[in-house]
Parts: sequence; structure tokens; C-alpha cells
Amino acid sequence: MASVIFLILTILSRTSRATSHGGRLFEASAVEKHEQWMSRFHRVYSHDAEKASRFEIFKKNLKFVESFNMNTNKTYKLDVNKFSDLTDEEFKARYMGLVVPEGTSSLDSYKTVSFRHENVSETGESMDWRQEGAVTPVKNQGQCGCCWAFSAVAAVEGITKITKITKGELVSLSEQQLLDCDKENNGCGGGYMWNVFGYIIKTQGITTEDSYPYHASKQTCYSTRSVAATIRAYEMVPQNDEEALLKAVSQQPVSVGLDGSGPAFKQYSGGIFDGEYCGTEQSHAVTIVGYGTSEEGIKYWLLKNSWGEQWGENGYMRIKRDVDAQWRS
Repeated sequence: MASVIFLILTILSRTSRATSHGGRLFEASAVEKHEQWMSRFHRVYSHDAEKASRFEIFKKNLKFVESFNMNTNKTYKLDVNKFSDLTDEEFKARYMGLVVPEGTSSLDSYKTVSFRHENVSETGESMDWRQEGAVTPVKNQGQCGCCWAFSAVAAVEGITKITKITKGELVSLSEQQLLDCDKENNGCGGGYMWNVFGYIIKTQGITTEDSYPYHASKQTCYSTRSVAATIRAYEMVPQNDEEALLKAVSQQPVSVGLDGSGPAFKQYSGGIFDGEYCGTEQSHAVTIVGYGTSEEGIKYWLLKNSWGEQWGENGYMRIKRDVDAQWRS
């Protein structure tokens, strides 16, 4: 059996006439782009009124994207995506789901161990656990607030492969089992990763995705199942310590929490995200599966998300590393 570890991350117009003309041009362009977007993402509205209201939201998001991308000093780009007809509030309600319990500083010592990667001396310039065969393909949680399950499962999948519990094979594990059977979390209503790790320890394992497939909604718990992976303990990376996090990720994928509710995070399409539009609320869970340095010399973390391959860099995000910000654990 193995241990998983995780962290809580925490041109101005010359005249009013020109402005009006530019507004009409943008409106016409937005209408065309909305139609193209609907076709691309197979979006169908139930009636004209809904289409009209969603177009206004889409137009606002489109304007934000185009304005953002005009700034050539940014290290990342945005694009309209499947979330672009949602308000930030709707997006958060449907696709977040990290609920941090009160008193997160007091962990049950039975379930945790000390930071065992403290003495790691060599981390290397880069690490990508995908290249080591320890990362399953990007999954899609759909409109179910269970990012906590996908984040935790990716960490367990990784450590299981690395420690060769499954004879060195990479096995996709079941998020649906956690939605249905983990009573410490609240299904699509939100949850937290250490509850997942505690559940796997107590029940002595988690089954495969093939034997317990994902339905994007809470179902009746199916108790008769084979065990594909288990863990013996879990631990937390020391807070506000990116060096410690680097040591951890050099050894295994790490489950993390961060603020994913901002408009830039929602419509991120590529590059190194710098968190300018992020707050400090811990609203979303992902998994760090590597790190590196860009051609421009910017250090980054490599995050695996659970919103499908159409978001970000084929389902991944690179986010700036070694920043002057507080990391809470």
C-alpha cells in the first residue's frame, strides 16, 4: 500500500460616433461568433428568449476574452469555450465543488504521516508524470460539483502506478464510487480530498472506473465490488512552502485546491497562467502532475483538470511557479 499527499492551494475612440460604430461592429461580430460557437459545442436553446439571454452572457465573456488577448504582455491566452454562455456564478455552482471543512489545520494523526519527502535533495529541472505513465487521460466531471473526487483519484492513480501496486500498470479508478459511497462528502454538492483518502483507508480500497463507471450524478452505493487500489495514509505539504511542494511533486502527483472561479480561469486556453484574476477562495480541486520552465524562462506547475480535453491545453493548465503568494495547507 502507498501514501498520497496533497496541498490546499490556496484604445480609446476619438469620437462618440466612432464608439457607436465600433459597438455595432462588435455586436454583429458577436452574433456571428455565437452562432459558430453554438455549432461547435452543439448548444441548443429551448426557446428564443433563452437564446437571447444566453447571447448577452456570451457577448460579455467574448468581450472579456478579446480585450484580454489584446495585451501582448500576458503570458497566457483566453478563448471562448463550452462555459462561455454561463455567468461566473453559474459556472462556479456547476463546475466547482471544493468545500473546505472548518478546522483544516487539525488533521487526524491516525490518517496522516509526517512530510516524508522533506529530505529529497534532487528534484531536477522538470517532471511530467504523464511521460512516466502515471497519469490517466483527462476526464470530464460534467455538471457535477465533484472536482474533489477527480483530484483525489488522479493522485491515487499516480501513486498506485509509481509504487507498482498493480504490477506497474496504470489503472483508471472510480470517481462514481466516491460520489455514491463516501458519506463524508456530498456528491455533486461538493466535498474535500482528505475525506476521500480517509474513505479509501477505512474501506480498504477503491475499484476501477470500468467496474463502477461515472454517471455525473449521485447514485445508490454499489457495495459489491473488487478492490483495484488502496492506500495506507495521506499527508499535507507544509503550508506556504513551494519548495516542499516541488519535492513532493518530484516524487508523485499531488492533489491540490485553488480558486478556479474567475473569468480568466474559466476561459483559459493556453500559456502560463499567473493568477491575476484569481482570488484566495478555495473553490476547485485539480492535480499537480509535473513542473518545468517555459522557453521564456518562466517556471510553472502542470495541472490536470477534470473539465475534458476542450478546456485549456488539452485539459491541462500551466500555472506560474515560485510566486509571492500565500499557500495554505
